[in-house]
Amino acid sequence: MTIATHERYAQMLDAARRGGYAYPAINVTSTQTLNAALQGFAEAESDGIIQVSVGGAAYLSGQSVKDRVVGSLALASFAHEVAAHYPNITVALHTDHCAKQYLDEWVRPLLRHEIDEVAHGQEPTFQSHMWDGSTVPLDENLDIAEELLEQSVKAHTILEIEIGAVGGEEDGHSAEIDEKLYSTPADGVKVAQRLGLGERGLYMAAFTFGNVHGAYKPGIVQLRPGLLGDIQHEVAAAVRDGRVPSMPRAFADSWQGAGSAVCGGAVGVGAVAGVGIGSGIGSGGGTVGIDSAAGSVGAVADSSAVLPSFGRGEAAEAAAEKPFALVFHGGSGSRPEEIAEAVSHGVVKMNVDTDTQYAFTRAVAGHMFEHYAGVLKIDGEVGEKRFYDPRSWGREAESSMAARIVEACQRLGSAGKALK
Repeated sequence: MTIATHERYAQMLDAARRGGYAYPAINVTSTQTLNAALQGFAEAESDGIIQVSVGGAAYLSGQSVKDRVVGSLALASFAHEVAAHYPNITVALHTDHCAKQYLDEWVRPLLRHEIDEVAHGQEPTFQSHMWDGSTVPLDENLDIAEELLEQSVKAHTILEIEIGAVGGEEDGHSAEIDEKLYSTPADGVKVAQRLGLGERGLYMAAFTFGNVHGAYKPGIVQLRPGLLGDIQHEVAAAVRDGRVPSMPRAFADSWQGAGSAVCGGAVGVGAVAGVGIGSGIGSGGGTVGIDSAAGSVGAVADSSAVLPSFGRGEAAEAAAEKPFALVFHGGSGSRPEEIAEAVSHGVVKMNVDTDTQYAFTRAVAGHMFEHYAGVLKIDGEVGEKRFYDPRSWGREAESSMAARIVEACQRLGSAGKALK
């Protein structure tokens, strides 16, 4: 397996949630950084997520084109070709931080493209897309999320949403570092009431707990990872007391009932308080089901072959405790214990961008300083082609970035856990 199918991505996220680890989601801006990401995941023996931002997508199409859809599709095409040579890992492709003003020119066209692919019996180009509603009121955020979730089901993709604001700056989008950086348990209940817990479509949720984009020394950013636990506990309680409606049905009954609705396959459904309401999207192959968490999915058919350390009862128990599959944004400068606590509360995806950008560029800078006289033509000399050949510093940059990705996999616990 290389680029994930919908079912495989579901298995990845479920394995992380039940196993208590998270996948690094590596932002890339070129084929070089994409290669570095694949190299890093392979060296770490970890599955992972490769993502492109709104600015990265435009950049990938070329400075004279600046078309986000063109750049995204070009990157994905390259990724599908190259990733095929990494058979021992699985990577999912994701679009990152799409704010409201970019929906019509980026994510909505990609979803339409993927819906058409699925209609013709193909896998979607990307496996997930992020809707960044952090700059609009929560009700509007969820209105748009509902619409995108409906389209995501048709596209066989997973939606990522952001609730609250991430501080700092990312691709021209910025937010102040203040109390708006902290989501509330009430926000979590409202999300579950509006979007369900998987029965209306699969999604991951990035609730904010003091996150800030950019580079900061440890201690500058005041993270409150315990807030994620509070959100999970409140939503689990809301499931039990009926504030979040439940649909307690058996796995088999559920997926068989929904199976004829979408292209002859079964559409994934969430569950509540430990009772699976599942199904999968697929044709042939194993049926994928969802254990009670939004975007937290598990293999119903022969799950023991993929996840031998977990039984269905354990999956249901984990789902009851952690209704959401969570995403960690703005983690640069976070202390290891803060990352570990966040993961313990159900984070399955952590965005990594600033640190890998630095690792890539630091290697380039080191090469230029070390081989200054060879890189430049100084005092009538001609330099040394072997030092200014982009491949010479490019290889060093890719290896440096790959090493930082290995470190991220180790910190998040995904190293050595690539699904077989």
